[in-house]
Amino acid sequence: MKRAAAKHLIERYFRQLTEGCGNGACTNEFCASCLGFQPMDNNAAAVRALELYKINAKLCDPHPSKKGISAAFPDNHSAKDTHAALMGDHERKMTDKDDLLPPREDFREVHYLTEDKVYEILSICEGKRDYSPLIRVIGRIFSSADGLVQSFRKDQGQHKPHTKEQRKAHQGKDEDKDEDEKERSTAMDQESEESEASASSRGAAAAESRLGPVEVSVDVEAVRRVYARLLSNETIEAAFLNALVYLTPHVELDLTYLDVYDTNPDYLNIFVIVMENSNLHSPEYLEMAMPLFCKCMSKLPLPALAKLTRLWSQYSIEQIRRMMETFQQLITFTVISNEYDSEHLVNDDDCVVAAAKCLKLVFYANVLGGDLDTDHNEDEEEEPASESSELTLQELLGEERRNKKGPRIDPLEKELGIRTLDCRQPLIPFEEFVNEPLNDVLEMDKDFTFFKVDSESKFSFQTCPFILNACTKSLGLYYDNRISMYSERRITALYSLVQGQQLNPYLRLKVRRDHIIDDALVRLEMIAMENPADLRKQLFVEFEGEQGVDEGGVSKEFFQLVLEEMFNPDIGMFTYDESTKLFWFNPSSLENEAQFTLIGIVLGLAIYNNCILDVHFPMVVYRKLMGKKGTYLDLADSHPVLYQSLKELLEYEGNVEEDMMITFQISQTDLFGDPITYDLKEHGDKIPVTMENRKEFVSLYAEYILNKSVERQFKAFRRGFQMVTNESPLKCLFRPEEVELLICGSRNLDFYALEETTEYDGGYHKDCRIIKDFWETVHSFSDEDKRLFLQFTTGTDRAPVGGLGKLKMIIAKNGPDTDR
Repeated sequence: MKRAAAKHLIERYFRQLTEGCGNGACTNEFCASCLGFQPMDNNAAAVRALELYKINAKLCDPHPSKKGISAAFPDNHSAKDTHAALMGDHERKMTDKDDLLPPREDFREVHYLTEDKVYEILSICEGKRDYSPLIRVIGRIFSSADGLVQSFRKDQGQHKPHTKEQRKAHQGKDEDKDEDEKERSTAMDQESEESEASASSRGAAAAESRLGPVEVSVDVEAVRRVYARLLSNETIEAAFLNALVYLTPHVELDLTYLDVYDTNPDYLNIFVIVMENSNLHSPEYLEMAMPLFCKCMSKLPLPALAKLTRLWSQYSIEQIRRMMETFQQLITFTVISNEYDSEHLVNDDDCVVAAAKCLKLVFYANVLGGDLDTDHNEDEEEEPASESSELTLQELLGEERRNKKGPRIDPLEKELGIRTLDCRQPLIPFEEFVNEPLNDVLEMDKDFTFFKVDSESKFSFQTCPFILNACTKSLGLYYDNRISMYSERRITALYSLVQGQQLNPYLRLKVRRDHIIDDALVRLEMIAMENPADLRKQLFVEFEGEQGVDEGGVSKEFFQLVLEEMFNPDIGMFTYDESTKLFWFNPSSLENEAQFTLIGIVLGLAIYNNCILDVHFPMVVYRKLMGKKGTYLDLADSHPVLYQSLKELLEYEGNVEEDMMITFQISQTDLFGDPITYDLKEHGDKIPVTMENRKEFVSLYAEYILNKSVERQFKAFRRGFQMVTNESPLKCLFRPEEVELLICGSRNLDFYALEETTEYDGGYHKDCRIIKDFWETVHSFSDEDKRLFLQFTTGTDRAPVGGLGKLKMIIAKNGPDTDR
């Protein structure tokens, strides 16, 4: 086949570059035997070998001494020779000693491994107390892509795979130049046959993606047993490391230039087998083998990545955690071993980038293997299509490209047909996938540029948001918001020049304190109708009759006053649960949709303008904002009493129909305390709840309480929220619990972190007696007093994303002529 012929030639170039032809008078500049040739390492030689193959460079005739070596080792000689160069001192000593011993079995006829064959060789080696034959077999098979693909197959008891091709591949490879020409001709003749096979395999891959979880031809359990048996022996264990070091350059070439997965989907077996090695996290692997192996894995085509992810999703939590920790340790090891700055970005480190891409597979395997809910999605509201064929000023300036550029749906997510949001409970907590050392060195302004504008040529870690903590992601969102604000100001300024419109680069709200809801509602409603993009301008609030420049404090007060008014129980927009201290939409509210839209806009503006709000919603509200409907499980924090009742119904072991006497008709009270009945199914009052249909009853009950009964109110609320956030990367970066953190802040208050980051002005410094007394007093406060202090100084009793250490507080003297 073309692939086998091409690979053989590339291997010959590789050996020529690393070992030479053996002729001391060689004049071929591409041969290591040539005088003046600069030696190169294996990785550089592999890349150079591919380049020589492409330009049909000269191949030397093997020197007689080299021919003798080839004749002695006819099977897979390239792997054999190079493995010898990679062998440790212990192995070399054993090899030297072998020359003095009687002839022994080298198992040269073994071209692939089975569990039985490994145990057979191991038994012989244990009997002779000499493991060198097994080490050589492992070195040869585990350093050969073809050998590894065929090893540990489930079907090997029925037939020997590809023996014909193997015999062809290993027939006399070093005869003369005429053979080279024959191979090139053979490779060209096979092109049309390969094209048909490739099309067939793509169809099979597409079918697999539709079928969900897939199987592979490798016997994973057999591989695990073999590793468990062999890795306990240090001498044998080193052979796996050396083989992997040699294997990876060849695999990278295969995946980069030969489309091997398309022609042979079993090529994936290599990655399945290697990842079962439980020692991959050791320093030797992290330093020598894993960087290039991860790079190889990241080059797999999307269907292969999806198949690998589905396979891993069927693994146990312990196995998934082991793989996660391996990639995490590689990232951490690489990050702490290097220095990064604005000129040398971690985004340009191939090892970290490849490991992050591999970690993404484990992350989605963790999601797939968890508690999934791919149904219960909120209906997306379609934006009205623009019928104008004229270019807008935004398009002429390239602003549309900036807004619409950047990935919104991860390709792997799309291929798997799931979202992170679909997972209610992953196998491993999401927080364990965050890599703090990486977050510490990431230049978020540069990463954001790659994410939004340069996503095709540069890697952004925002395409792997699971690896970033909420603080780092919020910084990315901050840059997005600030650039949007700048963009809107720029557009407004140009519109004023081109069309003579009045310059209004900010979102200005002028409100009266005693009519704050009416004034804000009218102004924001007009903006939303005329030009919703104005909501993405920087907010400036002015209270009528009061002087003051809004540097953030006035906006915070505005938000606080609006929320106090809106959540006032007397207005009746929301109900308040005393036990949970949480608000929920009032299904009987008499307020119009505009009021709920205003609340949604306020939440969006708070995120957009980096303000923390004092709102108390259950988590299901944030899940619904992100696109998931509420289900029975969400009742646990929104309606805990009802949840407990329904849970007891599901767990009841007696006669549900006779003992409970419940029907599919439920009753609620309206705003005035009057009872309202609702049929969960048609003629629900005549359908009893039984042991057989109780799950349906619980599901319909939750659907009504969390979705149907508040559909009008929530749709208006969500519409307002999306007016502000629709074009931001909020949805693809943050999980619902992180969105709550963005809006409400954290209740975890570390005042020592605040003390560390506080700055002093006007003559004060941290060692002043008055400053020391101040912090001693603050630290002595009760939790409630600390919250009151924080409310007084910042306008909210919550810490921002990242904790109080992210606040910028300055303590200064009250004027130059006082010590107060």
